[in-house]
Amino acid sequence: MAIEIFRRKEQKYLITTEQYRELIYQLSPFMRPDKFGVDGRYTVTSLYFESPDRKIYYETKNKLRFRQKLRLRVYNDTDREGTAFFEIKQKHKKVVNKRRMLLPLSEAYRYLEESELYPLDSFESSNPQVLREVDYFRKLYNLEPEMVVSYDRHALHCVDDADLRITFDLNLRCRNHDLLLEHGSYGENFIDKNLVVLEVKVNDSVPLWLTRILQRIHCEQRSASKFCTSLELLETAKLPNGIEKEHVSIGGM
Repeated sequence: MAIEIFRRKEQKYLITTEQYRELIYQLSPFMRPDKFGVDGRYTVTSLYFESPDRKIYYETKNKLRFRQKLRLRVYNDTDREGTAFFEIKQKHKKVVNKRRMLLPLSEAYRYLEESELYPLDSFESSNPQVLREVDYFRKLYNLEPEMVVSYDRHALHCVDDADLRITFDLNLRCRNHDLLLEHGSYGENFIDKNLVVLEVKVNDSVPLWLTRILQRIHCEQRSASKFCTSLELLETAKLPNGIEKEHVSIGGM
Protein backbone atom coordinates (compact mmCIF):
# COMPACT_ATOMS: atom_id res chain seq x y z
CA MET A 1 0.00 0.00 0.00
CA ALA A 2 1.26 3.50 -0.84
CA ILE A 3 2.36 5.68 2.06
CA GLU A 4 -0.44 8.14 2.79
CA ILE A 5 1.05 10.37 5.49
CA PHE A 6 4.74 11.27 5.68
CA ARG A 7 7.21 13.99 6.62
CA ARG A 8 10.61 14.74 5.13
CA LYS A 9 13.13 17.43 4.19
CA GLU A 10 13.70 18.48 0.61
CA GLN A 11 16.57 20.21 -1.15
CA LYS A 12 15.87 21.51 -4.66
CA TYR A 13 18.28 22.18 -7.50
CA LEU A 14 17.91 23.40 -11.07
CA ILE A 15 20.54 21.63 -13.16
CA THR A 16 21.39 21.15 -16.82
CA THR A 17 20.79 17.91 -18.71
CA GLU A 18 24.58 17.51 -18.88
CA GLN A 19 24.82 17.69 -15.07
CA TYR A 20 21.91 15.24 -14.85
CA ARG A 21 23.72 12.66 -16.98
CA GLU A 22 26.92 13.06 -14.95
CA LEU A 23 24.99 12.71 -11.68
CA ILE A 24 23.37 9.48 -12.82
CA TYR A 25 26.83 8.10 -13.56
CA GLN A 26 28.37 9.17 -10.23
CA LEU A 27 25.35 8.09 -8.16
CA SER A 28 25.20 4.59 -9.65
CA PRO A 29 27.30 2.93 -6.89
CA PHE A 30 25.00 4.32 -4.19
CA MET A 31 21.51 4.46 -5.71
CA ARG A 32 19.09 2.10 -7.40
CA PRO A 33 16.10 2.90 -9.65
CA ASP A 34 12.74 3.36 -7.98
CA LYS A 35 10.70 0.15 -8.17
CA PHE A 36 7.81 2.08 -9.71
CA GLY A 37 7.83 2.62 -13.47
CA VAL A 38 10.43 1.30 -15.89
CA ASP A 39 13.93 1.64 -14.41
CA GLY A 40 12.54 4.29 -12.07
CA ARG A 41 11.08 6.35 -14.93
CA TYR A 42 7.42 7.36 -15.10
CA THR A 43 5.19 10.33 -15.91
CA VAL A 44 3.53 12.46 -13.22
CA THR A 45 0.39 14.46 -14.09
CA SER A 46 -1.26 16.66 -11.47
CA LEU A 47 -4.37 18.82 -11.40
CA TYR A 48 -3.58 21.82 -9.19
CA PHE A 49 -6.18 23.89 -7.36
CA GLU A 50 -6.23 27.64 -6.77
CA SER A 51 -8.50 30.29 -5.27
CA PRO A 52 -9.94 33.25 -7.22
CA ASP A 53 -7.65 35.64 -5.29
CA ARG A 54 -4.52 33.48 -5.89
CA LYS A 55 -3.93 32.55 -2.25
CA ILE A 56 -1.84 29.50 -3.13
CA TYR A 57 0.28 31.40 -5.65
CA TYR A 58 1.08 34.26 -3.27
CA GLU A 59 1.81 31.95 -0.33
CA THR A 60 4.34 30.11 -2.50
CA LYS A 61 5.72 33.15 -4.32
CA ASN A 62 6.29 35.06 -1.08
CA LYS A 63 7.83 31.97 0.54
CA LEU A 64 5.63 32.13 3.63
CA ARG A 65 6.99 30.10 6.53
CA PHE A 66 3.93 27.87 6.24
CA ARG A 67 2.31 27.22 2.89
CA GLN A 68 0.26 24.46 1.33
CA LYS A 69 -1.15 23.17 -1.93
CA LEU A 70 -3.89 20.81 -3.05
CA ARG A 71 -3.52 18.56 -6.08
CA LEU A 72 -5.09 15.52 -7.70
CA ARG A 73 -2.37 13.31 -9.18
CA VAL A 74 -2.10 10.32 -11.51
CA TYR A 75 0.90 8.36 -12.73
CA ASN A 76 1.49 7.45 -16.39
CA ASP A 77 -1.49 7.11 -18.71
CA THR A 78 -4.79 6.28 -17.07
CA ASP A 79 -8.52 6.28 -17.63
CA ARG A 80 -11.37 7.42 -15.40
CA GLU A 81 -11.36 4.13 -13.51
CA GLY A 82 -7.63 4.28 -12.83
CA THR A 83 -6.08 5.14 -9.47
CA ALA A 84 -5.64 8.79 -8.48
CA PHE A 85 -4.23 10.50 -5.40
CA PHE A 86 -5.70 13.52 -3.66
CA GLU A 87 -2.80 15.17 -1.87
CA ILE A 88 -2.28 18.07 0.51
CA LYS A 89 1.32 19.25 0.49
CA GLN A 90 2.33 21.46 3.40
CA LYS A 91 5.74 23.07 3.76
CA HIS A 92 7.35 24.74 6.76
CA LYS A 93 10.84 25.97 5.90
CA LYS A 94 12.45 22.90 4.27
CA VAL A 95 10.26 20.34 5.99
CA VAL A 96 7.49 18.89 3.84
CA ASN A 97 4.41 17.13 5.17
CA LYS A 98 2.20 15.24 2.75
CA ARG A 99 -1.20 13.76 3.43
CA ARG A 100 -2.80 11.83 0.63
CA MET A 101 -5.39 9.22 -0.17
CA LEU A 102 -6.11 6.86 -3.03
CA LEU A 103 -9.37 6.74 -4.94
CA PRO A 104 -10.58 6.02 -8.48
CA LEU A 105 -10.22 9.06 -10.73
CA SER A 106 -13.94 8.92 -11.49
CA GLU A 107 -14.69 9.11 -7.75
CA ALA A 108 -12.41 12.15 -7.41
CA TYR A 109 -14.40 13.88 -10.15
CA ARG A 110 -17.65 12.89 -8.45
CA TYR A 111 -16.42 14.44 -5.20
CA LEU A 112 -15.47 17.69 -6.98
CA GLU A 113 -18.87 17.88 -8.67
CA GLU A 114 -21.16 16.55 -5.93
CA SER A 115 -19.52 17.17 -2.54
CA GLU A 116 -22.27 19.65 -1.66
CA LEU A 117 -24.96 17.08 -2.39
CA TYR A 118 -23.73 14.03 -0.47
CA PRO A 119 -21.98 13.35 2.87
CA LEU A 120 -18.24 12.77 2.68
CA ASP A 121 -18.53 9.18 3.86
CA SER A 122 -20.45 8.36 0.68
CA PHE A 123 -17.30 8.87 -1.41
CA GLU A 124 -14.87 6.00 -1.86
CA SER A 125 -11.36 6.69 -0.55
CA SER A 126 -8.49 4.89 1.15
CA ASN A 127 -8.41 7.36 4.05
CA PRO A 128 -11.63 9.15 5.10
CA GLN A 129 -9.72 11.42 7.50
CA VAL A 130 -7.54 12.78 4.68
CA LEU A 131 -10.68 13.30 2.57
CA ARG A 132 -12.11 15.43 5.38
CA GLU A 133 -8.89 17.46 5.43
CA VAL A 134 -9.02 17.88 1.65
CA ASP A 135 -12.62 19.03 1.87
CA TYR A 136 -11.87 21.49 4.69
CA PHE A 137 -8.86 22.97 2.87
CA ARG A 138 -10.77 23.24 -0.40
CA LYS A 139 -13.66 25.08 1.23
CA LEU A 140 -11.49 27.28 3.45
CA TYR A 141 -9.51 28.60 0.45
CA ASN A 142 -12.40 28.37 -2.02
CA LEU A 143 -10.26 26.18 -4.27
CA GLU A 144 -11.18 25.18 -7.81
CA PRO A 145 -9.25 23.28 -10.51
CA GLU A 146 -6.70 25.65 -12.05
CA MET A 147 -4.20 23.84 -14.30
CA VAL A 148 -2.58 20.53 -15.18
CA VAL A 149 1.18 20.14 -14.63
CA SER A 150 3.10 17.17 -16.02
CA TYR A 151 6.70 15.98 -16.16
CA ASP A 152 8.77 12.88 -16.80
CA ARG A 153 10.35 11.69 -13.56
CA HIS A 154 13.47 9.58 -13.00
CA ALA A 155 13.49 8.43 -9.37
CA LEU A 156 16.31 6.79 -7.39
CA HIS A 157 16.50 5.22 -3.91
CA CYS A 158 19.63 4.83 -1.84
CA VAL A 159 20.83 1.23 -1.62
CA ASP A 160 21.80 1.49 2.07
CA ASP A 161 19.33 4.12 3.32
CA ALA A 162 15.65 3.63 2.53
CA ASP A 163 14.89 7.19 3.66
CA LEU A 164 17.07 8.83 0.98
CA ARG A 165 15.39 9.45 -2.36
CA ILE A 166 16.44 11.51 -5.37
CA THR A 167 14.16 12.58 -8.21
CA PHE A 168 14.90 14.22 -11.54
CA ASP A 169 11.98 15.93 -13.31
CA LEU A 170 12.36 16.54 -17.04
CA ASN A 171 10.23 17.96 -19.86
CA LEU A 172 8.00 20.00 -17.55
CA ARG A 173 4.77 21.11 -19.18
CA CYS A 174 1.41 22.65 -18.26
CA ARG A 175 -2.02 23.60 -19.55
CA ASN A 176 -5.04 25.48 -18.18
CA HIS A 177 -7.58 24.04 -20.58
CA ASP A 178 -8.80 20.44 -20.84
CA LEU A 179 -8.34 19.74 -17.13
CA LEU A 180 -9.22 16.05 -17.41
CA LEU A 181 -6.25 13.97 -16.27
CA GLU A 182 -7.21 10.97 -18.38
CA HIS A 183 -6.51 13.07 -21.47
CA GLY A 184 -2.78 12.76 -20.91
CA SER A 185 0.29 14.76 -20.03
CA TYR A 186 0.49 17.17 -22.96
CA GLY A 187 1.02 20.90 -22.49
CA GLU A 188 3.34 23.86 -22.99
CA ASN A 189 6.86 23.66 -21.58
CA PHE A 190 7.28 26.07 -18.66
CA ILE A 191 10.93 25.28 -17.91
CA ASP A 192 13.72 25.17 -20.49
CA LYS A 193 13.88 21.66 -21.97
CA ASN A 194 17.61 21.62 -21.24
CA LEU A 195 17.01 22.06 -17.50
CA VAL A 196 16.11 19.43 -14.94
CA VAL A 197 14.52 19.88 -11.51
CA LEU A 198 16.49 17.82 -9.00
CA GLU A 199 15.07 17.09 -5.54
CA VAL A 200 16.97 15.39 -2.72
CA LYS A 201 14.54 13.99 -0.15
CA VAL A 202 15.69 12.87 3.30
CA ASN A 203 14.25 12.37 6.76
CA ASP A 204 17.22 13.91 8.53
CA SER A 205 20.34 15.21 6.75
CA VAL A 206 21.98 14.72 3.36
CA PRO A 207 24.88 12.23 3.63
CA LEU A 208 28.39 13.54 3.14
CA TRP A 209 29.11 11.38 0.09
CA LEU A 210 26.11 12.88 -1.72
CA THR A 211 27.02 16.44 -0.73
CA ARG A 212 30.48 15.91 -2.18
CA ILE A 213 29.11 14.58 -5.46
CA LEU A 214 26.73 17.55 -5.80
CA GLN A 215 29.58 19.95 -5.09
CA ARG A 216 31.88 18.20 -7.54
CA ILE A 217 29.36 18.64 -10.35
CA HIS A 218 28.67 22.25 -9.27
CA CYS A 219 25.00 21.69 -8.41
CA GLU A 220 23.74 24.70 -6.50
CA GLN A 221 20.55 24.70 -4.50
CA ARG A 222 17.86 26.67 -6.27
CA SER A 223 14.12 26.54 -5.75
CA ALA A 224 11.97 26.37 -8.88
CA SER A 225 8.28 26.23 -8.02
CA LYS A 226 6.41 24.19 -10.61
CA PHE A 227 3.15 25.78 -9.49
CA CYS A 228 4.31 29.41 -9.68
CA THR A 229 6.28 29.01 -12.90
CA SER A 230 3.46 27.31 -14.77
CA LEU A 231 0.83 29.76 -13.50
CA GLU A 232 3.01 32.71 -14.52
CA LEU A 233 3.27 31.28 -18.02
CA LEU A 234 -0.43 30.54 -18.37
CA GLU A 235 -1.93 33.52 -16.53
CA THR A 236 0.49 36.39 -17.15
CA ALA A 237 -2.29 38.79 -18.21
CA LYS A 238 -4.22 38.16 -14.97
CA LEU A 239 -1.32 38.78 -12.58
CA PRO A 240 -0.47 42.26 -11.22
CA ASN A 241 2.16 44.31 -12.99
CA GLY A 242 5.63 44.12 -11.50
CA ILE A 243 5.56 40.41 -10.56
CA GLU A 244 9.09 39.05 -10.72
CA LYS A 245 8.77 35.82 -12.64
CA GLU A 246 10.78 32.67 -12.06
CA HIS A 247 13.93 32.42 -14.22
CA VAL A 248 13.80 28.95 -15.75
CA SER A 249 15.99 29.12 -18.83
CA ILE A 250 19.65 28.32 -19.39
CA GLY A 251 20.39 32.04 -19.62
CA GLY A 252 18.59 32.67 -16.32
CA MET A 253 20.77 30.30 -14.32
